[in-house]
Amino acid sequence: MKFFIISRTDDLSNDLMAKARAYLEDFDMAWDEESPDVVLSIGGDGTLLHAFHKYKDQLDTVAFVGIHTGHLGFYADWKPIEIEKLVLSIAKKEYEVIEYPLVEVSVHYQNSEKPAVYLALNESTVKSPEVTLVMDVFLNESHFERFRGDGLCMSTPSGSTAYNKALGGAIIHPSLQAMQLTEMASINNRVFRTVGSPLVLPAHHRCVLRPVKAPDFMVTIDHIQLLHKDVKSIEYRVADEKVRFARFRAFPFWKRVHDSFIDSEK
Repeated sequence: MKFFIISRTDDLSNDLMAKARAYLEDFDMAWDEESPDVVLSIGGDGTLLHAFHKYKDQLDTVAFVGIHTGHLGFYADWKPIEIEKLVLSIAKKEYEVIEYPLVEVSVHYQNSEKPAVYLALNESTVKSPEVTLVMDVFLNESHFERFRGDGLCMSTPSGSTAYNKALGGAIIHPSLQAMQLTEMASINNRVFRTVGSPLVLPAHHRCVLRPVKAPDFMVTIDHIQLLHKDVKSIEYRVADEKVRFARFRAFPFWKRVHDSFIDSEK
């Protein structure tokens, strides 16, 4: 089996990386950055996001494992003191692979037939370089609303606990093949109206955003921020690809939510 480790680069994470590498190589596992079977992410959820995007073209063969060296994360759920137990489980292949949905983002341009296509593990957001974002929102080719406000966020189920939750979106179990559109400070008065509520869309639905005024937008794909010019439309759908996690023990999603947001002892 081949493995690779990505560290947050702080002292604790780097020490754990060196220890985990030595242990795994003692079990005759091969260090392989190019085509690993298992990728260990040591740091936090942000570190795992970096790992995901590094191997976004190998999602059908790579399984991710997260070790947190700070607060408990939704993707990084192993503690540093458990590193030996984790390594032994990896070496013995005592794990199952679970899959979570992703969001595919396609940015279409006015003067090009080729869109820019991305995969998001947590979410994608759209904002205007100007003060107000004005977008026509289409659901399955039917016009739904004209949005005016700070921006829009489309999240995956596993990403629903991140920025989406801060925007007032619902927490969605990652076993559901869905995506969620949430508003950022929409303008609602006697003239301008939006639905004013998050929308949970099933896997067979498409959501297309079409500019009304300015064609330039700031688009984020997880932690990556990009300026897109001359945008014709931005299309969201539940991706065909999925992210794979190596699961060694039961850690129910709702317990993870409880431990992260409710349990004051964590």
